[in-house]
Amino acid sequence: MPSTASLAPGPRRAVVREVGLRDGLQSLAPTMPTAHKIAWIDAAYAAGQREIEVGSFVPARLLPQLADTAEVLAHAKTLPGLFASVLVPNLKGAQRALECGADLLVVPLSASHAHSLANLRKTPDEVVAEVARIRAERDAGGHATLIEGGVGTAFGCTLQGEVAPGEVLRLMVALLDAGADRVSLADTVGFADPESVRRLFESARREVGDKLACAHFHDTRGMGLANAYAAWQTGIDRFDACLAGIGGCPHAPGASGNVTTEDLAFMLERMGVVTGLDVQALLALRRRLEAWLPGETLHGVLWQAGLPQVLNGVAAVAA
Repeated sequence: MPSTASLAPGPRRAVVREVGLRDGLQSLAPTMPTAHKIAWIDAAYAAGQREIEVGSFVPARLLPQLADTAEVLAHAKTLPGLFASVLVPNLKGAQRALECGADLLVVPLSASHAHSLANLRKTPDEVVAEVARIRAERDAGGHATLIEGGVGTAFGCTLQGEVAPGEVLRLMVALLDAGADRVSLADTVGFADPESVRRLFESARREVGDKLACAHFHDTRGMGLANAYAAWQTGIDRFDACLAGIGGCPHAPGASGNVTTEDLAFMLERMGVVTGLDVQALLALRRRLEAWLPGETLHGVLWQAGLPQVLNGVAAVAA
């Protein structure tokens, strides 16, 4: 018999944090003009999104797609009530983010030792030490910015294979001990399934309580929404997602991308979970993204069928 926890209803409200402007665009070859990024933020905001990861402070030579993060963040900060986050891989990036007034710093850590070295050129424990330095920098400057330790490859890795759940939990605790305000779990390369999600998120909740703040899933093998549902059942009420499912990981060959923002919002709303999002407006924004990224493969399924409607007693769909 399944456990009671796996059958329990999840939170009645949830936040979908848009990460396409960072996780999505950094995986694509073209560089999106700053004006389009600002238009994306404005449209997402108008559709009800109040948490957006707007970019990353990394050297422009490494990710030219994100070289305008300071400008994009400055615009995001003009929108009332918008919580703007950025990814920072090290202290130098964190210093820039703090200077620019980011609301949240997401520091990525790979639970897979092999992936950590390939992706960040640091061991997982070296990343923990970097978080301690970032926390000291934040506190010394009197900034209100939050720090989130994002534990990636939490369910396995194409480079290392199995990642022990005990190691994932150890690193989550280490991040919090080093000064992170909260932690999140990510299925970076699409190894997760709903049952492994339930087990790990339940274990993480027992270990760190409400410091477990977010779930980040990729739809690499078509289980992104099912995994999000499993995390929701354990009490998670914040999810990362990318408009049109763009993004991915260079160490996951053939991977599609992140869980699709519009599909996830639709699923949650149909389940009676309040997201504050206008799904139709997200679909309209997706059409604009298609024009901004000509030739790029976009993902998701809701855009093909539209929102369910009934006309004259006959099921139909929105145009």
